[in-house]
Amino acid sequence: MSSRHVVVMVTTSYPRFPGDSVGTFMEPIAKHVAEIGHEVHIVAPWHPLVQRAREEDGVFFHFFRYAPAPSLNVFGYAAGLREDVKVRGAAWAATPLALAAGWFKAMRVAQKRRATVMHGHWVVPGGAIAAFARPSLPLVVSLHGSDVFVAEQNGAVGRVARHVFDRAGFVTACSQDLAERAERLGARRDRMEVVPYGVDVARFTPTGANRDAIRARVNAADGQAVIVAAGRLVRKKGFEYLIDALPLVRSDRRPLLVIAGAGDLDRELRARAARSGAGERVIFPGNQSQDEVGEWFAAADVVVAPSVRDDSGNVDGLPNTVLEALASAAPLVATSAGGIGAVVENGRTGVIVPERDAAALAAAIDALLGNAERARALGSAGRALVEHRFGWRRVAERLSDAYDRALAFARHGR
Repeated sequence: MSSRHVVVMVTTSYPRFPGDSVGTFMEPIAKHVAEIGHEVHIVAPWHPLVQRAREEDGVFFHFFRYAPAPSLNVFGYAAGLREDVKVRGAAWAATPLALAAGWFKAMRVAQKRRATVMHGHWVVPGGAIAAFARPSLPLVVSLHGSDVFVAEQNGAVGRVARHVFDRAGFVTACSQDLAERAERLGARRDRMEVVPYGVDVARFTPTGANRDAIRARVNAADGQAVIVAAGRLVRKKGFEYLIDALPLVRSDRRPLLVIAGAGDLDRELRARAARSGAGERVIFPGNQSQDEVGEWFAAADVVVAPSVRDDSGNVDGLPNTVLEALASAAPLVATSAGGIGAVVENGRTGVIVPERDAAALAAAIDALLGNAERARALGSAGRALVEHRFGWRRVAERLSDAYDRALAFARHGR
């Protein structure tokens, strides 16, 4: 590491308590950036569920309050978007208050801590807050998916994003697809790099120590297969196609399907499962902690990530669950939506199927349930891949390089 920085990370999402399933990638980013020697200050909206000490593992927390009424407490933490594509009315109402409060908090933290770099997560609003809070400091912006989508769909947000990109010394994107879309919004190719997420290979492991207990939780019979998917219940996750696929799976192991997560489509997906003819074999355990997701993956016979580019054009950058499934050595079936295809190699570390194709999902699941040796080989190769390429320390080192490059741009314009 060439320079030690005091970094103010402005974000609208961060695990509100240890094990929280919201903003899961933000915690390892912050902690590993601190671990390699930087001083990290998180500026984020206050939330009723926040349970964080002032400092944890070298990361300092600064939460800002903005809502004069509980009903307006919807800024950040995946609460502002409906089905991940439409901004809620309450979120529009809360946004001016939150932006002002976030700007003031970020400015004060940067001044008091003598920050050397501002790091905005999500170009809007985190990047915008960071950019305006300390215009004189180098700016790094990290893109995560929904921010670029909203900027593409909303002209006013797009104009703010273009200004932030113009101001940024460096931009990181978690997938090539996201980087290309950001470039169309004004990000400079020569000041941008794809930096995929990492994965906690200690939390997500193939040990399966609690496998029997997890399977008992869903009353899985001896020999009955368990298929697991996890994520927010929103369109771009493609869970409806996985539900449609279950009755098409011909395996005599009569698999159970567990869809772990919460979201706006909860009621709709449950109704779809009930109509599918296999509804008694679809389980919705609700929102799960990171440790619980790891247990589900380790206990699964197959993990599925049926992601899609939804009808509005929204798509994940790179779903955390893909890397987590690979780390768990679980046989993985996925689409190539967003950044998945750049990580999962068809036939070596997983099985890639077309988007929105229930029959293809069913055929891939059937093939893995009928060939235990191939399933194990895919799982082992997936685990080896993430151990080699997707450690969080490597992510932190690349962000550290981004800070230095942003500093050079601020000083010399290059």
